[in-house]
Amino acid sequence: MSGHSELQLPRLLTAAEAAAPVDAVDVVAEHLRRRFNATQVSFLILDLTRRAVARLSVAAAEKAGRGVERIDLLGSVYERVMRTQRPYQEATGQGPRVIAPVTNRGDAIGLLEVLLPTEPADDILDAVGEAAHILAYIVIANQRFTDLYTWGKRTRPPTLAAEIQYQLLPSSLSCEAAQFALSGNLEPSEKISGDTFDYALDRDTLHLSVTDPMGHDTNAALTATILMGALRGARRAGADLAGQARHADEALTDHDHGHATGQLLRICLHTGRAELVNAGHPWPLRVREETVEEIVCDVNHPFGLPLTATHPYHSQDIDLRPGDRLIMLTDGMLERDAQKADLPALLKSTRHLHPRETVLTLTTAVLDATHGQLEDDATVMCLDWHGPQKTHRQVMSGADIRLASPARRSTDQALPGDLRG
Repeated sequence: MSGHSELQLPRLLTAAEAAAPVDAVDVVAEHLRRRFNATQVSFLILDLTRRAVARLSVAAAEKAGRGVERIDLLGSVYERVMRTQRPYQEATGQGPRVIAPVTNRGDAIGLLEVLLPTEPADDILDAVGEAAHILAYIVIANQRFTDLYTWGKRTRPPTLAAEIQYQLLPSSLSCEAAQFALSGNLEPSEKISGDTFDYALDRDTLHLSVTDPMGHDTNAALTATILMGALRGARRAGADLAGQARHADEALTDHDHGHATGQLLRICLHTGRAELVNAGHPWPLRVREETVEEIVCDVNHPFGLPLTATHPYHSQDIDLRPGDRLIMLTDGMLERDAQKADLPALLKSTRHLHPRETVLTLTTAVLDATHGQLEDDATVMCLDWHGPQKTHRQVMSGADIRLASPARRSTDQALPGDLRG
């Protein structure tokens, strides 16, 4: 099958590129339907909340008009595939159904669902997994040219402040490399508070940041815009960590646009050396084996305060070892009712999960503790440090689709229920 499959993959890419960006996934779904003789092929995109998917395209043997279908993940088979990142096969009244994750470098984009007329052979299952992998690249390439995919990710239209805030986040909320895996999540309050997180990967350095402007709504979003623009500009210009902090501070001061706390981190991928600047921000947490502890560090002044002229920013080394999990968060994760969520206990119970699932579990717990009424944005970033000795990323691809069939699911069957409990 592999040779035949290799011939099919360029056809998928050609079909996508020949179509308009807004039609690319539809064309690919129809291509896959014909290729697999499927009764239906669907692409479901993951909502920004990571708690729902939207059926963004459908290619069926008998077409029927339909609006976009939004499906809650909780308790569904889609949740299972999304959280385990393992494709799944089951029998339905419409025929065998195969669901495969559409993921790129740890960033979960959505799901590929295929309804087949007969029980699929192993080569068909492998081909579905490979098609899902290619579909991730097709979505990433085409979402630059259309709002369709952004619209599909949204349960409801955002406010102006929320629109600004979403645009400040990295385009991929998760990333995997040989030395690390990371993910961030932001649970906005009703009155947007401007929280942001960011990361960038150079040849030899991983950069991360979490920031929290003072204020709410559009003012906070505008403060965050200046702050993130300054931090990214300084980082891209090659400034060291203290220089990045100083540039952000000067930008807020020069434009007289409030102040913000923040935490900047960079890690040398070759040595594992980790440097931190803390600008009036909550201390990071470290999970090492079974122990959860705060990393006590020197605290510099928040960005945008005049005191920083006489108290310059300085970076400090922190102890980061292979196997550690590092958590950076904003005070919305810690304030008032949010404290009812036992973060240390949650960090221990989710230690075995991908950072993508850990950050979702943490922010969901805080949202539940406040009965959905957050007074401040709740933001968390999770980094798993594998170590500088790692040179190859472990890729979980669709080629392992048979392992997640109902008959072989004992290893991960309890995962969704465990998280809800």
